[in-house]
Amino acid sequence: MHTFSSKKNYPTEHFFNRELSLLRFQRRVLAQAADDEVPLLERLRFLCIVSSNLDEFFEIRVSGIKEQIRLGSRVAGNDGLPPAELLELVSQEVHEIIAEQYALLNDDILPALEAEGVTFLRRSLWTEAQRDWIREYFHREVMPVLTPIGLDPAHPFPRVLNKSLNFAVELEGRDAFGRSSGAAIVQAPRALPRVIRLPREICEQEYTFVFLSSILHDHVGELFSGMEVKGCYQFRVTRNSDLFVDEEEVKDLRASLKGELQQRHFGDAVRLEVADNCSEEMADFLLQHFRLGRSDLYQTPGIVNLVRLMQVPDWVDRPALKYAPFLPALPKVLDKRRDVFAAIRSGDILLHHPFQSFNPVIDLLRAAADDPQVLAIKMTVYRTGTDSVLMEHLARASQKGKEVTVVLELMARFDEEANITWANRLEEVGVHVVYGVFGYKTHAKLLMLVRREEGGLRRYVHLGTGNYHPRTTRFYTDFGLLTCNAEIGDDVAEVFKQITGLGKASALKHLWQAPFALQPNVVAAIQAEAENARQGGKGRIIAKMNALLEPETIEALYEASQAGVEIDLIVRGPCALKPRVPGLSDNIRVRSVVGRFLEHHRIFYFHAGGKEKMYLSSADWMDRNFFRRIEIAFPVLDARLKRRVMKEGLRAYLLDNCQAWEMQPDGGYRRKHPRGTRRTAQMILLSELAGVS
Repeated sequence: MHTFSSKKNYPTEHFFNRELSLLRFQRRVLAQAADDEVPLLERLRFLCIVSSNLDEFFEIRVSGIKEQIRLGSRVAGNDGLPPAELLELVSQEVHEIIAEQYALLNDDILPALEAEGVTFLRRSLWTEAQRDWIREYFHREVMPVLTPIGLDPAHPFPRVLNKSLNFAVELEGRDAFGRSSGAAIVQAPRALPRVIRLPREICEQEYTFVFLSSILHDHVGELFSGMEVKGCYQFRVTRNSDLFVDEEEVKDLRASLKGELQQRHFGDAVRLEVADNCSEEMADFLLQHFRLGRSDLYQTPGIVNLVRLMQVPDWVDRPALKYAPFLPALPKVLDKRRDVFAAIRSGDILLHHPFQSFNPVIDLLRAAADDPQVLAIKMTVYRTGTDSVLMEHLARASQKGKEVTVVLELMARFDEEANITWANRLEEVGVHVVYGVFGYKTHAKLLMLVRREEGGLRRYVHLGTGNYHPRTTRFYTDFGLLTCNAEIGDDVAEVFKQITGLGKASALKHLWQAPFALQPNVVAAIQAEAENARQGGKGRIIAKMNALLEPETIEALYEASQAGVEIDLIVRGPCALKPRVPGLSDNIRVRSVVGRFLEHHRIFYFHAGGKEKMYLSSADWMDRNFFRRIEIAFPVLDARLKRRVMKEGLRAYLLDNCQAWEMQPDGGYRRKHPRGTRRTAQMILLSELAGVS
């Protein structure tokens, strides 16, 4: 695989560490759970999101650091931190985050929920009626599917699935065969719910829940008749979940990936979570078995998997404790016209999700499937979910005789199985399914229709910053552009030709494409702003993205700052750039906005001597996006839409003084506090676009 990348060495003091910066983002998410102005059940949800994010952090990032150490690597990143030192700092930071997380849950959120009639009952508080119901539930629903495993020479330690709930049991006495191993493992099947609601008639509160772990603790003795249970401790292991497919060996990517997916649940252990009542002896025994050190042990004062609480807000019918629902709006041009093709011909259409509906994209694909004038459909798919109406429309279009091609990214992390399933289903109905270019994930969001009209064939195109995933479009902020601009259509057709066929990359008229031109064009645009400023003109850059890590781009931003360019960066997650450092980055401000919706759109604005170039993109400013993925940045050519992107996607976030965090020169973040008028970007957009007051 040919790798495109910058090879220069830059001063390590110019960069923050990616992993530590990513953990600071988790602290900002945790701050949402601590915010009294956030509805109570949403605070619980944010708490769960932190746990989910940390799971992936260990599965991918920490496992990568550990792999470097295992191979004896002392190679540091751009920030200069060697792997062993970084792992120590990561462990320290995560232990602090988890301590704060459980303190917030136990001391604040759970008591507040109880006051609102939502209770999670401890075993010591069960009434007789509740105990009777739970006992019956255990015997009916739980015990039949459990397989307790005593540890002895005939029963080795069972294979423990990644992130599964397990119990280590300390025993005393002898069983029917005279065995006395002293320890056993009970695995909780994933089919069992981790949170169980008790019937209303046996509870004081309207919503009363118990944890599966509490039920198992209370009845574990029944699994080991005649033996004394000295201790029962829940534990959970996080494993390396990164997939590796060898380019030299692979003949069939889909078949190779299926084999890798079977092993994902049993990768090397990277973290052990145990309840804080776990004995030292048992904790040491588990650490030894999983080949982990004490720094890999995380003791939790509560259930070991808070992600399982994520569903509780959906189960509790208390609107006052949740964000107010809203109905995404439709642009007026689509609201008035039934013919989506005519609407697009009348002018480019900008969709701003989740404030505006994703339905026009679904409607476009539905219309294409049914329209006899549509001859061909081409689409890239990165994440779309297990149940996708878009995929159903593609299948139907193929069944109706249209030429349908789908570039399906099989290596979309944690969506591989869903994408393999869709690949099978689409191929069964005649869709041409390709997997892009091996070694480069296809992350670009492209949909192209070819339609026969008076005067010849016309291309209709949708370009987006987010996935073709109807569910995530309801809570990710993203832009989508519907256009039939002929030159944009030519560019998109060329990109599809590159991905599905073979040949040299051709120059594109408007799109910036990775891994070829995106990074060089971004750097060139930054350098052009610097040159304008040096010549006495105005230099201005505003960019919004999820992550900023690529060193050559960061160095170009530093040089632009020193030339006098005013630079505002809105970076949701990790940022390796150091802002407001005297002599280095005086003119660079970095902020992160964390709120109800996940900030996801990527927007790049350059003043360009008054020409004001505005690009939307699927790519962050990261090495992987620039050099190891197929990505697209596309221009907003319509002046009216360009003003909309500036107002809705950039200026609203620069004026936010409630959910914005300003990055400090030392890498810390300071939350903005309103002085006078409160301005919350997401709430303003809800009001202006979706009509929510």
